[in-house]
Amino acid sequence: MKENKIKNPDSKVNFDELNEITVFEQFAKGSKKINGTGNTCVIYTRVSGKEQEEGYSLDTQKRECEEFASKNEYEILGSFGGTYESAKNDERKEFNRMLQYIKQSKVKVSYIIVYMLDRFSRSGANAIYIKEQLKSQGIYIQSVKQPIDGSTSSGDFQQNIHMIFSHYDNQLRKERCMAGTREALMRGVWCAHKPIGYDKIVINGETKLVVNNEGKLLRKAFYWKVNESLNSEQCVARLENLGLKVSHQKMSTIFRNPFYCGLISHNLLEGKMVEGKHEKLISKEIFLKVNEIQNKNSFGYKQTPEQINIPLKVFVKCDKCGTGLTGYVVKRKNLWYYKCRSKGCCVNKSSEALNVLFENVLTDFILDSKNLDLMQELLITEFDERSKEGAESVRLLKEQYHGINGKLERLEERFMSEEITKELYVKYVEKHKEEQVKIQRDLQQFELGTSNPEDCARLIVGYAQDLRKMWLSSDYVNRQKLQNYLFPKGIRYCKNTGLVRTEDFNSVFLWIALKQGDLGQKKCGIPSLNLDYAALVDCGLGLSNIIRDFDRIRKLKAFMELKQF
Repeated sequence: MKENKIKNPDSKVNFDELNEITVFEQFAKGSKKINGTGNTCVIYTRVSGKEQEEGYSLDTQKRECEEFASKNEYEILGSFGGTYESAKNDERKEFNRMLQYIKQSKVKVSYIIVYMLDRFSRSGANAIYIKEQLKSQGIYIQSVKQPIDGSTSSGDFQQNIHMIFSHYDNQLRKERCMAGTREALMRGVWCAHKPIGYDKIVINGETKLVVNNEGKLLRKAFYWKVNESLNSEQCVARLENLGLKVSHQKMSTIFRNPFYCGLISHNLLEGKMVEGKHEKLISKEIFLKVNEIQNKNSFGYKQTPEQINIPLKVFVKCDKCGTGLTGYVVKRKNLWYYKCRSKGCCVNKSSEALNVLFENVLTDFILDSKNLDLMQELLITEFDERSKEGAESVRLLKEQYHGINGKLERLEERFMSEEITKELYVKYVEKHKEEQVKIQRDLQQFELGTSNPEDCARLIVGYAQDLRKMWLSSDYVNRQKLQNYLFPKGIRYCKNTGLVRTEDFNSVFLWIALKQGDLGQKKCGIPSLNLDYAALVDCGLGLSNIIRDFDRIRKLKAFMELKQF
């Protein structure tokens, strides 16, 4: 029976060609594979040191690569390298310039020609990764001395082996070099960069370090320190007058470097000191005397990690630069000061005066004794109301979270049924996951950690009766805990106005201050912080903050180990 042919005069499809599978290629999936079958290339050459002497000179490499390209009828688009570059990492300037050129070139590059594969890179796994990235773009590496076809699986495997062995060889060289360096250091021979004050000279084929004219001037600085008790700044000034410029930091480093008294200290010596063969700048006795003076701190004050006289250290910040103030004592007067650590700020304040400013701040937060019972009732009521609001917020957030789970399941179904691409799937999955993380963060803020609002309110009122007395009666550690709890971001001090301020409060104590203002109809705010009542209303009284701090206050007694008054 003769097969009937379908005819449709309005159709653009030639139904006589239905048996040709190419007609259906428009419905195919995936992208066509890019093959490195072009005839364009770039040349990359490199030497890292002694290879120049071993027949790997840059001229030799370039000539051989050009001959290889000519033999294979490749068009050379550019040459890169031509300099000394280490292959221990792939941050080489010429190497990166070549990769940038390949990426931006209007003419597609098919091959990178190198003399040997270790000229491309000796970084092992990283080199393989770069090679794979190039391969995905249809760009292959070809070696003049190792003719391997990198477009095949076996050839790709062989190139990987060569790169791994190049990395292994690099590591062996490094180990041998480090071992040789350590052996030289153990013999007292300095192998690193020569310190300031020394010159390298060769005597009878042996390299030695000898003191130069700069070193002779530095020797004077050591003796100025011992004999005249000059500080580092004064030594720097004198040296500059004699023609030698040294920074203050460099001068301190020189004073503490045992190299100048004939000893060698190096990381490879693993904590050992070795007698060096170089010329001494000073004696060991002078070196020790200088460092004894340095350790005494020639500026006249001594920093201490914990001192009851400076409880606001770091907590109070410079209003100009935001750096936490440090503390020090002037020994001859036995007076304590706060000081900004930033160079050029020049903020310096008596600890006694700044401590009094903070005491005044605490006084403005004290709860009036006549309001204790009423405030306790208001706190319980407030806590209950906030808890109900928080519970409703938690319910809504959990509903949102479960809703997003449903969206993720539908996304996965659509991806599996090929309704959406992988790119869209990944994009929206990441978006929904970020939304879930935000919801989890909000849920944590609304978690309530106490089931006894009466005890919590009683504890808060107990603390609020006299915060100033509580702070003054505590040790250094508990003072810092209390002040950081009340003002989580610290307090800023302005030298020009002599005032302190803050942008963040513990919301519970701020709520008490505002309620007390309402009760007494004295809406003055907090004078010590230069804040009026209207400004305080907008500070930190959000629902999540109130609930968070109600929960935290429950743990305050055990956490701070403070006495109640």
